[in-house]
Amino acid sequence: MSSIIIGADHAGFPLKEKLKGFLAERGLDVIDAGTYNGDPVDYPDFGCRVAESVSSGSVRRGILVCGSGVGMSITANRFPGVRGALCLDADTARLSRMHNDSNVLILAGRKTDIETAAGIVKTWLETDFEGGRHQTRLDKIKAIEEQMIKGC
Repeated sequence: MSSIIIGADHAGFPLKEKLKGFLAERGLDVIDAGTYNGDPVDYPDFGCRVAESVSSGSVRRGILVCGSGVGMSITANRFPGVRGALCLDADTARLSRMHNDSNVLILAGRKTDIETAAGIVKTWLETDFEGGRHQTRLDKIKAIEEQMIKGC
């Protein structure tokens, strides 16, 4: 059984809770990075937990949910090796895997119902990276990350 980590702020909490069961039904070991209720919290705290786990290689993939998805996207993509994709539909999720090898799926809890979210997650989990010319582009992104780590 492979693991997936999922985290949310208060605006994403209801959708996160529903998705945990959906993920477990697919045989995934779900690691819940919080938040654990609907009380107001700061999205970077939970975005960091998920993104750091993916960046370090502790898990291969993660899911983040906040109200619009934008805050979690900004947070997650600060981490080396994280390719977070905000997806509002299944086609974007498919392309984010095929072309970008996204490893963190970001959802908008206030804009995405559970049926739509389940379709997005299913597509994202089942779609493979195409490689080829897309790998060349990811290699360029990795080189940019390495340059940023070294400093200009």
